[in-house]
Amino acid sequence: MSDPTDAPAATADPADDKGPSKRALEKAAKKAAAKAKKAEHALRPKETSKPTSAGLVSIFDEGWLRRVYDEKPVTAVRSRFPPEPNGYLHIGHCKAIAVNFGFAKHHQGVCFLRYDDTNPEKEEEQYFTSILDIIKWLGFEPHKITYSSDNFDRLYELAEELITKDGAYVCHCSREEVNRQRGGPDNRGTRYACAHRTRPIEESMAEFRAMRDGKYQAGEAYLRMKQSLPDPSEGNPQMWDLPAYRVVENNHHHRTGDKWRIYPTYDFTHCICDALEGITHSLCTTEFQQSRISYDWLLERLDMKVPKSNEKGPMQREYGRLNVGGTILSKRRILMLVEGATAEKKNADGTIEKKVIPPSVRGWDDPRLYTLVALRRRGIPARALLNFVEELGVTDALTEIQPPRLESSIRKHLERTVPRQMLVLDPVKVVIEDATPEDEQDITVPYDPKGTIPGERKVKLGREVYIDRSDFREEDSADYFRLAPNKAVGLYNVAFPIRATSFTKDSNGHVTHIRAVKAASEKPKTYIQWVDVATAIPVTARQYNSLFQSDSPNTLDWKTGGWAADLNPHSEVVFAHAVIERGLKDLIRESESSLHPSGSSDRLVRFQALRTAYFCVDIVGSTEDAIVLNQVVSLREDKAK
Repeated sequence: MSDPTDAPAATADPADDKGPSKRALEKAAKKAAAKAKKAEHALRPKETSKPTSAGLVSIFDEGWLRRVYDEKPVTAVRSRFPPEPNGYLHIGHCKAIAVNFGFAKHHQGVCFLRYDDTNPEKEEEQYFTSILDIIKWLGFEPHKITYSSDNFDRLYELAEELITKDGAYVCHCSREEVNRQRGGPDNRGTRYACAHRTRPIEESMAEFRAMRDGKYQAGEAYLRMKQSLPDPSEGNPQMWDLPAYRVVENNHHHRTGDKWRIYPTYDFTHCICDALEGITHSLCTTEFQQSRISYDWLLERLDMKVPKSNEKGPMQREYGRLNVGGTILSKRRILMLVEGATAEKKNADGTIEKKVIPPSVRGWDDPRLYTLVALRRRGIPARALLNFVEELGVTDALTEIQPPRLESSIRKHLERTVPRQMLVLDPVKVVIEDATPEDEQDITVPYDPKGTIPGERKVKLGREVYIDRSDFREEDSADYFRLAPNKAVGLYNVAFPIRATSFTKDSNGHVTHIRAVKAASEKPKTYIQWVDVATAIPVTARQYNSLFQSDSPNTLDWKTGGWAADLNPHSEVVFAHAVIERGLKDLIRESESSLHPSGSSDRLVRFQALRTAYFCVDIVGSTEDAIVLNQVVSLREDKAK
């Protein structure tokens, strides 16, 4: 970092101080180290939540998950995690992964990763790759990777079998007409069957094969399950003749090519694939609770499950999903943030007003998002997320938490797992004018004063140091305890405090230099971080705040673009000229040969920046010569600061 330009000094009258003896310095050094250690402890966030039991295993020993196992206490548990590869996984999927993989592991069973690849128009290779990568990052390994498309031939055969059993028919109604048959937009109107429901089995079979052979375009024909649509006593919409197959316009599939013009729906595919793979416990979130009826109905019609019994076939049970307030988890809406959007608004005079909204974030892994790739890039350890899932527990109730609760859990994990470093976000140079050659030395400092984190590093102390601009005031006050003219402040791990004597400003009125002297005889009321000028490493540091100004961005206007006005202009604050101690390079070198002590299955470099926040070296934007730091979580606010 280049030195600020000198300007005429505004001076204060320094006290005459020739400096203490070498013996006095040694004595003061021990005293200062003890005070610095005490001060650092005082600055740490104090967690109020109780520690949880080690590992995820505890949530499977009791409560909802235990009751689920007791309903079907098999010796060979098989579960599955079946994501649709049409986007990146978000924090809610972390719970799903932990529950499904953890359930199988706890009962000495296996868990499948099944890609639900039945929608070729929205699936991309990047999503397949990312899903597996995230599962491994969280510390799990699929027993087997499968695809719904593995069973396309068998699914088609079973669809024909369902037709022959008078359990399905081909419908040519429009989407609007189907909606009316099901009671209208609110499902409260009169329900009625379509005219095709009573067509002969042979006719439905011929029409289904015509769908397969390309006779119909998308939207012109559907295979629908013949459930309980006309029955006025059936109040479950999942039994109102759900679609089983549809014609897809852009039909090219990443694995089967152009073989199929028709593709099975989730409601048809999911339960059958569970049965074909021998899944014993199909665990999903409560929005699929009503689907359990149709799930069992279809398997029973195909003789893949014994009615009203869990002895044969898979058993579906539903737990409450994990939601995070103050953010967006919808893939469609995140895509609008990533790619931008064009919103249309109809004016009173009938004209259409178009509004082009530029991208709001830099990608699916932007640290302000709550996708798992974004949380990983931000520096949140996988173990911290899994611990958080256990802290919340698993029930059949929706779990909605606010970001501060998640951050508190992450902070608790980082507090005991990452080393300390000194980072200065907005540096201003301090010249210690009476520093002697003996003062300029390498100071040995532990990574963690408590000793939880092993290791130590050498911190260089020179005649010139950087402190944060926020730690200096041009005018002193009685309730201010950091550096000011004629006021002393302690420097972490340095044997003597320093007292400001004068400062220099540039033409814009910004302080560029502070002159100081040693003040070994004075007792500072606080200690601050600092970085040696000669060995400082320049970095770009990013601090993050909520992406939206409101607490409920899901309730914003996402149709005509009103959500854009709620974006927080301060969601990312960049410190382009920050500096950090040279020990960061040692942490980076260590991470290349061993896992970081935070326990993640990646090698991210994380640390606590004293009095600032927890940070992580950005794995995307950093180079050897240009390091970028992402704030993981803040420290608890220091009331004494």
